[in-house]
Amino acid sequence: MTWLKRIGLFLLVNGLVVVTISTILNVLGVKPYLTSYGLDYESLMVFCLVWGMGGAFISLALSRVMAKWMMSVQIIPADSRDPELRDLVQMVHELSRTAQLPAMPEVGVYESSEVNAFATGPSKSRSLVAVSTGLLHRMKRDEVRGVLSHEVAHIANGDMVTMTLIQGVVNAFVMFLARAVAFALTMNRDENTEGQSGTPMSYYIVQFVLEIFFMILGSIVVAWFSRYREYRADAGGARLAGKNSMIQALQALQKTVEEIEPTAQSSVQALKISSRTGGFKRLFSTHPPLDERIRRLR
Repeated sequence: MTWLKRIGLFLLVNGLVVVTISTILNVLGVKPYLTSYGLDYESLMVFCLVWGMGGAFISLALSRVMAKWMMSVQIIPADSRDPELRDLVQMVHELSRTAQLPAMPEVGVYESSEVNAFATGPSKSRSLVAVSTGLLHRMKRDEVRGVLSHEVAHIANGDMVTMTLIQGVVNAFVMFLARAVAFALTMNRDENTEGQSGTPMSYYIVQFVLEIFFMILGSIVVAWFSRYREYRADAGGARLAGKNSMIQALQALQKTVEEIEPTAQSSVQALKISSRTGGFKRLFSTHPPLDERIRRLR
């Protein structure tokens, strides 16, 4: 029933976002941006900024909990009786100390045939590094260390917060542009098809279409920043674990990704440590091609 759990979590988080942001808007005294006199751009800007940034940061605050629930991540105690898992925790802590993190990340493992790992958390002091069982079974110790160094570098670089800020800004722009352009295109039209608020129904239709269009454009921007941060994390991982270890990890991924990804269970795209997309799809890829990452490290 994993899919039921994910749907329930999705609804719960979105419900929390709606309640929290609605409360914030009331506290700030933000007035409706659609008035009988037209569009109140000042109220619209505040509305979009609060919704765009608020939703992104609430998701960031809950990122560790959501990852544990959605991916069924099992946190590994530092004194685990399993020598392989204990060694995993020790590697993460060693790399974290080298990266001078203010607190040791939680270390977890989850069942999946994917060769995958991710780092998440709201801050450098409250982070999580998790790896799949597929990665542990298919990669050698030095290769696993290279992957872990990449994830620890993400935490040290503050990538989770950075990407949240970028996503929040993009969300706010998408909401603002969709509403402003929709108002300009539909003002004084379809007067006979007004909704309950007196706003032409065409306004909401055009707004919906424009939000989809602008979200697609915005996702290209977010994906570009994400690919840039991946290169930085590769470089940071090379400094923490050694360039050879980082290259070996990427080469191991390159050997297995073609075999595993088509049949592996799906996971959140933003958490993947590899990407096989090319051509136009590459614009939406959160990770650069593995051969390009290896070439840059060399």
